Amino acid sequence: MAHTVVIAPDSFKGTIAAAAAAQALATGWTEERPADDVRLLPMADGGEGTVDAFATAVPGARRMPIAVTGPEGTEVEASWVLLPPTPEAPAGTGIVELACTSGIELLGTPARLRPFDAHTWGFGEAIAAALAHGVSRLVLGIGSSSSTDGGAGMLAALGARFADAAGRPIADGARGLADVATADLSELAALPPGGVTVLSDVTNPLLGERGAAAVFGPQKGASASDVAVLDAGLARWADVLGAAAADRDALSSRSLSERRRDEAASLSTSAAGAGAAGGTGFGLLAWGAELVPGSAAVAELVGLGDAVAAASIVVTGEGSYDGQSAAGKVPAHVGALAAAAGVPVALVAGRITADADVSGFAATASLTELAGSAQAAMSDPVRWLVAAGRELARTLPGAG
Repeated sequence: MAHTVVIAPDSFKGTIAAAAAAQALATGWTEERPADDVRLLPMADGGEGTVDAFATAVPGARRMPIAVTGPEGTEVEASWVLLPPTPEAPAGTGIVELACTSGIELLGTPARLRPFDAHTWGFGEAIAAALAHGVSRLVLGIGSSSSTDGGAGMLAALGARFADAAGRPIADGARGLADVATADLSELAALPPGGVTVLSDVTNPLLGERGAAAVFGPQKGASASDVAVLDAGLARWADVLGAAAADRDALSSRSLSERRRDEAASLSTSAAGAGAAGGTGFGLLAWGAELVPGSAAVAELVGLGDAVAAASIVVTGEGSYDGQSAAGKVPAHVGALAAAAGVPVALVAGRITADADVSGFAATASLTELAGSAQAAMSDPVRWLVAAGRELARTLPGAG
């Protein structure tokens, strides 16, 4: 008997992107059960692979190539994705990812990390390209940032101007935040008609011990003393940008909807997600964007709920499934949808730790166990994902 199979993994971070992981699992599955109808719906939470996930999962999605200014100031080839028109977005939705335009992966090695000088200009340039195309709304993924510039580069690429006390443009990156004295938002691009939704599972505030500099700065090359300097720069940035955003809204003659009023009120350094992507979350709030949990929003946008409800079997996964994975991660969300629909769901992970609760899964496959070691699994993830797909096709209840 043939089955309808939905394969919806997250990326296996640092090893393989979600779209490629889904394809490898599908290859293994169809080798064992070629008659099954397999649908690929790779998932993302706003980080690396978000653009690829939408390009794979949404029929009619178009990849739009673009050259942008990368975090080192050199040109980077990237792309954004245009989703087909819908009643809510008659001119289409633009999907733009920070990771492929201004992300830490673009720096390659730890020696190239730039805690004070990496910036988000490229991300802003890609957003500007989508706006110039005329999209009805934007969906932005802001994971995997390389910088702690508070979104200054992004906003500058969208038309804002930031200067020091002498009226000179501030330096790129976090380095310029300590000197910022004025923010001119008069030429800042308007939001598209359908607004801007930001995908981020990070809930950190902008400042303090849980803020952008303290929590994420060390990952971007910042020393303990650097963190204090970065946090002080972000505090100055928040004061200047926050005041400019308040003045803009006060002087605006246009009527704000209740949603926009709520968003304006949320412009606070303590707002959940303001510290995401080195403070880019705060910069986006100042623009008027809405920050939402990434996994759930992606699932809704790609129609995961309907696909799962129509499936016979669902397969999901991520790089490491541990005791924290049940809290908002992709496999947990996919598993909950499958449970609500009464559809069996299987889990594939690079590793499954001893403290992980896998009781809700009909079957599991660990790439580490299949390969014999974590190193072997990570050195050839496609091979072991294909093997996992074959194993689940043979063993998952109802699949044989």
